[in-house]
Amino acid sequence: MENRAQFGSRAGFIFAAVGSAIGLGNIWRFPAVAYDNGGGAFFLPYLFALLTAGIPLLILEFAIGHKYRGSAPLSLARVKRGGEWIGWWQICISFVIATYYAVIIAWALAYTYFSFKLDWGKDTTNFLIADYLKVGDTASMGSFVPGVLIPLLLVWIITLGILFAGVKKGIEVATKIMIPLLVVLFTIIVIRALTLNGAIEGLNQFFKPEWSSLMNGKVWVAAYGQIFFSLSIGFAIMITYSSYLPKKSDITNSAFITGFANSGFELLAGFGVFAALGFMAAQQGVPVDEVVKGGVLLAFSVFPTIINELPAFNQAFGILFFVSLTLAGLTSLISITETYVAGIQEKFNVSRKMAVSVGGGLTAIISLAFATQNGLNLLDVADYFINQFGVAMAGLFEVIFIAWFAKQLKPLQAHADSVSDIRLGAWWRISLSVITPIVLGYMMYDNLRQNLVGDYGGGDYPREFLFKYGWTVALGAIFVGVLFTIKPWKGHALELPVSRNEKEVS
Repeated sequence: MENRAQFGSRAGFIFAAVGSAIGLGNIWRFPAVAYDNGGGAFFLPYLFALLTAGIPLLILEFAIGHKYRGSAPLSLARVKRGGEWIGWWQICISFVIATYYAVIIAWALAYTYFSFKLDWGKDTTNFLIADYLKVGDTASMGSFVPGVLIPLLLVWIITLGILFAGVKKGIEVATKIMIPLLVVLFTIIVIRALTLNGAIEGLNQFFKPEWSSLMNGKVWVAAYGQIFFSLSIGFAIMITYSSYLPKKSDITNSAFITGFANSGFELLAGFGVFAALGFMAAQQGVPVDEVVKGGVLLAFSVFPTIINELPAFNQAFGILFFVSLTLAGLTSLISITETYVAGIQEKFNVSRKMAVSVGGGLTAIISLAFATQNGLNLLDVADYFINQFGVAMAGLFEVIFIAWFAKQLKPLQAHADSVSDIRLGAWWRISLSVITPIVLGYMMYDNLRQNLVGDYGGGDYPREFLFKYGWTVALGAIFVGVLFTIKPWKGHALELPVSRNEKEVS
């Protein structure tokens, strides 16, 4: 009989799923990707990718978790025995991501503190690299950086504390507080940014459409890549979360809400970021395109510069921005860590507290490597390789396995339709069996081609460093995933549990 933890309501699940989807990439990746790929014109392939890959994949993973009632490895094993290793591969990817994702949240916490006195000074890039992170060369790990180590420990105390509390009292309660707070705080940031001198020019540059870009295949691939990485699909999160849903939950509607909520926040982030960049360009007397950055430098170098130049309330703006980054990161880190907590709990038949202690504790220990002077270099390389050759590739294998090997699209469609108001049509099966595999397959081919022809970073990193912390990490996730598959499940774990109501009816 099923005795599985559950969300208290579908709303609680949606907050958790949206919290997982809305992460650091929404704020620092999406605006730059959209700008570099046609500006306003990018929203056409972006919407097409959302409707033909993002939401269909969300529905697929929601349906798998909801129907098969387990973590990613257990659910995929219940679909078909040969699928378990894909689930463990996805969990290993989540494990790797959690080790460095927590460190970025720690930076955001530290910068929240710095915002009170604008401690980063005038040269914000030098402060980040030399004064705060104390970045050394790749030859050695160097010593621990106290300014990173202390907030990192705090991040793990918060995250593991929430996970110890469980699904309903921990994850659901936390995300119901964090997500509304994040939206309110970031909306205040956007409103303030829109009132700044030069904001309109920044938005003009962001939304100005380059229609010719629609004929460029790389723009469409970029749109699919953004949707795929943004929605937390392909690395076990959504399967795990949906396995905690009550049996009568509307999963298709939940997928649409999650997908559009995530995209809505990305658009909000685009407004805020480019309004602020327009102000910065106006202050420096340069075109907007000269100040556009993405990733770590946007958050921890460009934005501190913008905060310095604000006419008033500099500290308050800085606190709001970095608290928003912290909240966006925490909701994602909670979901990432939950994937292997659930996997360990089920595979080894241990208590939740034991799974959190072992899985979360091990991640926290390994993450200490990113709190050293070599942490930024390690993070950059590990993030690139685990995303390009982990998340996207695991998603490709998952879709091909479900659609072509297990042939479960129609049964999963029937399951989704049985609990949902929105009926799935042929578009859903065509998207998953044809469009998504073709696009993800091309992404994999192109990534492999580029990385085999030239080294990531354009020569900034030694090949030995790229192999040790890039290729080894990405390939190691597959190897460890296969190793976990060797251990057999205990008892009747692979049998689909029957709820009390279903047993009474039968």
